[in-house]
Amino acid sequence: MSQHFSLDTRSHTAIHIVKGAVVKVLGAKWSTSAYSSRGHGGLTVQYDRKPSEEEIQLIEKQANIKVQENQQIEIYEMSRKMAETRWGQEIYDLFPLPIEIKKLKIFYLPGWNVNTCGKEHTLSTTEVGAIKIKKWRFRAPKRFLELSFDVEY
Repeated sequence: MSQHFSLDTRSHTAIHIVKGAVVKVLGAKWSTSAYSSRGHGGLTVQYDRKPSEEEIQLIEKQANIKVQENQQIEIYEMSRKMAETRWGQEIYDLFPLPIEIKKLKIFYLPGWNVNTCGKEHTLSTTEVGAIKIKKWRFRAPKRFLELSFDVEY
């Protein structure tokens, strides 16, 4: 694993990997919020039921399989129109992107995750390190699943 990426960069990239695992395991594709800082991160997705412990464990397992695959991460800068033509609304989440933004930076992990994202990322999944889901909570009234995780060496 390359050591030149900061913990912030690694934990931010992990958000995209965890989101891909959530989509794969639960089919919940719309994020309502995400954060990362110093090796810790969180992701909140819209979901209609409380997942089982087994499903949460499977999300962590799938995320770490993706990390171990050492898949290259692709970053594109392109016009909003071109990005929407290529990927459709899948590049967006439930937090709005102002309409006046015409040029987008796209995070793309083929077959796993595609999102607009202006942050710095690792070059490959392996550089993130192991992902450990530390806690999770389902908020039934809002239909939100909140996942908190750490990245480890």
